[in-house]
Amino acid sequence: MTPPLRAVNDFVVKFANVNGSGSASANRLFAKAILRMGVPVATRNIFPSNIQGLPTWYEVRVSEAGWIGRRGGVDLAVAMNPQTFEKDQAELEPGGYLFYDSTRPLPDSRFRRDITRLGLPLTTLCNERWADPRQRQLLKNIVYVGALARLLGIEMAELERLVGEQFKGKEKLIGPNVEALHLGFEAAGRELAGACGLQVRRADAVGDRIFLEGNAAAALGCVYGGATVCAWYPITPSTGLAEAFMRWCGRFRIEPETGKKRFAIVQAEDELAAIGIVIGAAWNGARAFTATSGPGISLMQEFLGLAYFAEIPAVVFDVQRGGPSTGMPTRTQQSDILACAYASHGDTKHVLLFPEDPAECFAMAADAFDLADRLQTPVFVMMDLDIGMNEWLCRPLAWDDSRRYDRGKVMTFADLESGREFGRYLDVDGDGIPYRTYPGTHPTRGAFFTRGTSHDRYARYTEEGPAYVDNVQRLLKKFETAKKLVPAPELLPAAEPTRFGLLAFGSSMPAVREALAELADRGVHLDTLRIRAFPFARAVEEFVAAHERVFVVEQNRDGQLRQLLVNECGIDPARLWPVLHYDGTPITARFVTRAVLDRLSDAKIVPFRKAVS
Repeated sequence: MTPPLRAVNDFVVKFANVNGSGSASANRLFAKAILRMGVPVATRNIFPSNIQGLPTWYEVRVSEAGWIGRRGGVDLAVAMNPQTFEKDQAELEPGGYLFYDSTRPLPDSRFRRDITRLGLPLTTLCNERWADPRQRQLLKNIVYVGALARLLGIEMAELERLVGEQFKGKEKLIGPNVEALHLGFEAAGRELAGACGLQVRRADAVGDRIFLEGNAAAALGCVYGGATVCAWYPITPSTGLAEAFMRWCGRFRIEPETGKKRFAIVQAEDELAAIGIVIGAAWNGARAFTATSGPGISLMQEFLGLAYFAEIPAVVFDVQRGGPSTGMPTRTQQSDILACAYASHGDTKHVLLFPEDPAECFAMAADAFDLADRLQTPVFVMMDLDIGMNEWLCRPLAWDDSRRYDRGKVMTFADLESGREFGRYLDVDGDGIPYRTYPGTHPTRGAFFTRGTSHDRYARYTEEGPAYVDNVQRLLKKFETAKKLVPAPELLPAAEPTRFGLLAFGSSMPAVREALAELADRGVHLDTLRIRAFPFARAVEEFVAAHERVFVVEQNRDGQLRQLLVNECGIDPARLWPVLHYDGTPITARFVTRAVLDRLSDAKIVPFRKAVS
């Protein structure tokens, strides 16, 4: 007989619902109540790409230790969807708990024998209390939250406070929701008292961290970074970023004295038009951006090549999803690395930034505008659905009020009036970056023709081979300069000397950090380098050279970061061991741990003390 799991402030709850049932707000209520008790949580919303009717899941990782990635495995399944009942049970750890609606009795054959059943007649409770069918459905979600509060020890006062905040200004909704919480709480007390060995206990482990989505954080970073123009076309999972920018601009980009709006937000007819608007605005001196996903990047290719070759700043937020084609619109992947690094045709290379969490989405969003202006080129912020659409616990957003925007090499009226030589594509400093002018800077000097065709140093049309070679070689020099300007990689040294390393980036990092701790506990130590940008700093090549083998963790099928490392750094592919996760769900710590141990075991290189649980 498998003993029931017992844990305090360290377990995983997974809600299984039907899309469109109104469960999302109830599940978030559950997670936030635990946060209010000082216990860190990490949430993942896994939902279908339709309006309603298909299965949806919401996973809550409760971890007083502060792990914010997915662990892997489920300790308590809240099975509210009959269509996925067996699947949801199958994910449970041995000794786990299954909470379900027991209004309709189920035979023993429908249940695993190594789990604990927590049945409560939710439908009956709701039907007896409320007459309206829609109200019954919506409040049923709140009833199960109240029941879970009793089972897990979540403080009812925190739930009531959150309900009051959620329905502020809609007071008539507060009473029924609070009543539903108590209905579930009391029913669980009568029928399931002491049945669950998982408990939440008040702690002080959250600190000053905040809970927010990456899309909202990146949008705020655009405001702080000086963006005044956003052109976009709706596409999951990036739409929330543009919508958040609208909200932030409504607060921070309207002159209080006149009410005049100091921003322009354009929903274009398609992605190609959106990037065209961004390039036009940036050419005129505005800081402009677009938010899109993989299919949008595909459509923007020609204009991205224009911005690269004509050297016009632009910022692109790629909130990546599963592909190719339509792929999995509501599933996460890191699948556009190569598409963005070499976007457009011909010889192009673009700057990519890889934020780890919403706090870095904010910081790198602002940094992207400085980099785009400094380098006069498109800059991509490589987010993904996991960061963009899920709420993460992260450090508070910070901003230095003394910071000034870096507009790069821009000739002023005084510069031109003094007789300074101006050549739009003339490299006078040896860093590959020319000087530019804004339209209307001087009535007779500093003008140039912006073209996407081949040009010489003075922006004159030419198809002469030497002039073309001179231009594209200078662009390559500029890319080398970018290595010194982009965010440096972060080294996480192992506690003990090791021959092995690991490279990872972006949203994979929380799971990787937990896996590193688990591996160290099993006697396997890995130096780790978190890549934060492309082009790669020299430190990346040095890190690989210093280790016998290096694991490369990424969330795509083809090992796109690994390919980029081989292509750009000339690294022997045999030295880079891929760890690839690409089923559309966020990567888990257990997946990383298992992949590393399996590879080392197969290679008969490093013995390890314990098997993976």
